[in-house]
Amino acid sequence: MSRLKQLVASQTEVDTEAPRTLAERAYLSLRHDVVCGKLVPGEKLRVEHLKDQYQVGAGTLREALSLLVSDALVTVEGQRGFRVAPISLADLEDVTNTRVMLETEALRQSIRHGDARWEESLGASYQLLTQTESAPDGPEPALWERRNKNFHDTLISAFDSPWTKYILGILYRHAERYRNINWRLTAAHTSERDVHQEHEAIFRAALNRQEARAALALEAHVRLTHDIVKRQTQTVSEVLSK
Repeated sequence: MSRLKQLVASQTEVDTEAPRTLAERAYLSLRHDVVCGKLVPGEKLRVEHLKDQYQVGAGTLREALSLLVSDALVTVEGQRGFRVAPISLADLEDVTNTRVMLETEALRQSIRHGDARWEESLGASYQLLTQTESAPDGPEPALWERRNKNFHDTLISAFDSPWTKYILGILYRHAERYRNINWRLTAAHTSERDVHQEHEAIFRAALNRQEARAALALEAHVRLTHDIVKRQTQTVSEVLSK
């Protein structure tokens, strides 16, 4: 098996990796339901109700919810308990600006320090993402999200800054949350852009060590998501207010 095929195979395993503990399983399930909108912004998260739904004890569920508080996806109000974190256009803009600031610099540093193994890993993650985006019936959303995140993670993987990667991981989930809200409201995310072409531009520039071009392509890619979500959210808000 070629080196690239081995890397693609190892990346594929990440897509189906099982949680290791009950708390991790509950955390991942809750995070998914918050991010996809099944648990709506501002919703009260009652431990006595949710523990049966997620099939864990109350202590385990509280541990999972506390992890989500650390991710800023859930808020806690003293004795009032947990709630799903609210959303707003101001928050969306802040998430986008912070992500652009951190991720473009991380990409520049990764391009400077990335070796042959980084190039191989980047090629493997891009190939998997391309397979998903080229599916005849369109990409399967959950699989696309995992492979899209893996591609973005691999782009910056040669930058040795655990804090940057940790913060970007949180920001990515918040951006995903807004994307999912938008996807339920409109098809604009597919009709107004060619996401695969955007990914290809970032990939080619990174692989050719064109850090300025790669950073600009990445910024345009992230901001376009923000612009579409903001425009559609404003449109829906105007309709609902009438």
